[in-house]
Amino acid sequence: MNHDTTYPRGATDAVSTHSVFGAPCWVSLTSRDRRATEAFYGAVLGWRWRPALLGDRFRVALAEGTPVAGIAAVASVWQMAVAWTPYFAVPSADDAVGRARERGGTTAVGPISFPPGRAALLADRDGAIFGIWEGELIADWEAWRQAAPAFVRLHTRDAFDAAIFYGEILEWASDRPGCCEVQYEGDEVVLRSQGNIVARIVSGALEAAPDPTIRPHWQVHFAVQDVALCVKAAQDNGGSILRYDAGAAPFEAVLRDPDGAQFTVTSRIPR
Repeated sequence: MNHDTTYPRGATDAVSTHSVFGAPCWVSLTSRDRRATEAFYGAVLGWRWRPALLGDRFRVALAEGTPVAGIAAVASVWQMAVAWTPYFAVPSADDAVGRARERGGTTAVGPISFPPGRAALLADRDGAIFGIWEGELIADWEAWRQAAPAFVRLHTRDAFDAAIFYGEILEWASDRPGCCEVQYEGDEVVLRSQGNIVARIVSGALEAAPDPTIRPHWQVHFAVQDVALCVKAAQDNGGSILRYDAGAAPFEAVLRDPDGAQFTVTSRIPR
């Protein structure tokens, strides 16, 4: 499993997770074939690539020059699932891991030091995989927030229970400056950071019984200018379309890359 070995490091004047915490701060993809993965996401999302610090298997994706995501071509070597994983900013990786274990979560990797920070890969009580990061964020944090995924969404069996689990681990809705706000909107739990929606948790109606058929997972949503063009590019480059309705709102499509990783493209809304 990927422990964020593709996180961009070494930037100066970076924002720290001690002041911005609880929100997604990075997304990383495990793959089997780095070159094929680069070609696919380059065609679909227009990403360019730069080397990471840990060798030829790792790359950082750039959107208009801003680092937005990482690839670790280690799925075959480390016998890992091919998947996108969100990472959340925390003031202390050790404290977050301890709180997760106390509440029934499990630790897959870490915390491990990756200067200038520490990372861990966890699973919540229902098996959904997520990562945590303590330390420096990229130098231009606001640029990352604009270019990064529009948000991440947790599909789970019980949204209310999941919100409590993550809230206690990631210090959502605490009295600490910089924490994230949590609200219930319709059938979703909505997480906001500095006024922007950065995550959603959904399981159907909050008052309904947990759905045992749901396989809990975090879905990464990438904001794009033209969903239809992304759908066509995915089809033309070996991907598949899991859900797409051009007349529906919100305007989005759920795609699968040639390696099997799922992600969503969502029409970018000006902020």
